[in-house]
Amino acid sequence: MCMDLKEVMARYPDAQTFKFGDSAALSAELLALVRSGQKKATCGALRYYPDGSPETPVVGRRDIALEWDDNPALVIETIDVSICRFCDVTADFALAEGENETLEGWREDHRRYFERNGGFDPEMELLCERFRLVEDLAVEG
Repeated sequence: MCMDLKEVMARYPDAQTFKFGDSAALSAELLALVRSGQKKATCGALRYYPDGSPETPVVGRRDIALEWDDNPALVIETIDVSICRFCDVTADFALAEGENETLEGWREDHRRYFERNGGFDPEMELLCERFRLVEDLAVEG
C-alpha cells in the first residue's frame, strides 16, 4: 500500500513533486528503472524551468516522484544539476538516465520526447539532474 501524499510531504516539507515522462506507461517504466538502480539521472528542457521556478532541482533537496495517478512513488535527492545543450550531452550522462544502452538511442528517444512536449532543437538547453534514490514509498517499511 502506498503512503498518502500529505504524510510524505510532512516528512519532506521542502520537497517538490514531479512525474517522470509524459504518459502513464512511460512514467511507470521510468519509476521501475529508478527502483532497479539503473536510472540515476534525468533531464528536461531548460524552458520548463523559468528563473526562480520552485520546480527547478536543487542539490541536496529531496523531491517526491509521483505515480501517474498522483500517488507518491519515490523520494530522490538531487546530487548534481547542470545545464547542457542537447547536442553536447555525454554518453556518461545519457547512460546514467538508464533508458538506453547507447548515446544514439538516448538522442533518438529524447528527440521524440521533446518534439511531443514543446519542440526540439539540437542546440536546445537541457537542465540535467543526477540523483540518488532515498526511499521507495511503495515498499512497506
